[in-house]
Amino acid sequence: MKRNCIIGQSGGPTIAINASLAGIIHRAKASQEFENVYGMINGIKGLLEGRYMDLLEEFDDGDKINALKQTPAMYLGSCRYKLPTFQDDEDTYVKLFRILKELEITDFFYIGGNDSMDTVMKLDDYAKYINSDIHFIGIPKTIDNDLMGTDHTPGFGSAAKYVAASILEVVHDSLIYQLQSVTIIEIMGRNAGWLTAAAALARNEYNVAPDLIYLPEVVFDKDKFLADIHEVMKRKRCVVIAVSEGIRDQNGHFLDDDSKYAKKDAFGHVLHSGTGKLLESLVFKEFGCKVRSIELNVLQRCAMHIASKTDLNESFVIGSKAIDKALENVSGHVMGFKRLSNHPYEIDYISTDVREVANYEQKIPVEWINEEGNDITQELYEYLYPLIQGEVHVTYKDGIPSYYSCKHLEK
Repeated sequence: MKRNCIIGQSGGPTIAINASLAGIIHRAKASQEFENVYGMINGIKGLLEGRYMDLLEEFDDGDKINALKQTPAMYLGSCRYKLPTFQDDEDTYVKLFRILKELEITDFFYIGGNDSMDTVMKLDDYAKYINSDIHFIGIPKTIDNDLMGTDHTPGFGSAAKYVAASILEVVHDSLIYQLQSVTIIEIMGRNAGWLTAAAALARNEYNVAPDLIYLPEVVFDKDKFLADIHEVMKRKRCVVIAVSEGIRDQNGHFLDDDSKYAKKDAFGHVLHSGTGKLLESLVFKEFGCKVRSIELNVLQRCAMHIASKTDLNESFVIGSKAIDKALENVSGHVMGFKRLSNHPYEIDYISTDVREVANYEQKIPVEWINEEGNDITQELYEYLYPLIQGEVHVTYKDGIPSYYSCKHLEK
């Protein structure tokens, strides 16, 4: 009997999440095991509203699949929907599984971050509770690189490449005047500093910046921060600093907790905004020099023009490996990477029980942060370096990148 699968995307966008979707579609077609491959529009929330599309009809040749692979953000759209447990709201599960039964779904794939893996876990729990044969497989993605069960996450390498390139360009910008200056770059990372650590990849044969790197894994002290800048200014005119949005003081309070811009998302996570501005005011008061803060914000998520080829290729393959895992009749697993070697860079594709992944965070090991708490170690640099390698050839039309249309998401 032919199989039918359905795929959803959830959480924040990345450069590589569509590459995983493309990998699933490609492998499903090549396996000749699937009669239908459906895509949820706007994740699990859209599925509950009966919104989905036929992906085999849309992506009926290799050129279209390759174009999807090189399109940033999320072709299927996303949602920030917290699925309740079936013990708290079984009606929602009854409705979901009725839709899956009507479509004769055998395999369910969900591409996303930590909260998305929580959804996979809850659906698999209910499937086991009612003895459903549907296989639920999670495929990781997040620029934060904070998922357990994998060496790194699809989407992170490309965002890291963007961060490194942007900081190198900021360095060039800051050097043109004979002025003392401090530039503070605020980078995403609520509890894990992987993306901020990637700023170190901007260093090359003529550039040592960022001069200071501050991560949420260690306590941030304002007085020490200013003392660190004083030390750098003894040897340099222009100081460039990379700081995570999630840095916090010795009491565990985020620096921007009192910011008038503080908001929370659907999962209760604080949406940080203002760390860079707060530090900018602090530095200007102390030094009285030219100070600028830059918040990369969403710019680091979907910059396909500077994507990592390594990231895109791995993301495509991990999608195809998810099909193989489902064909082995595995359920309740999350796909992942296992690092075999840094030199040469080599990985293997693995899967882990979703219960060991969902609602856990993988932070930077403290031994990968220097003793001063203001830089990374060589071990972390060597972990990061392979993930940004290789360039992606982006097709251009009328002077701007030509991506696969997302017009269907406007409806």
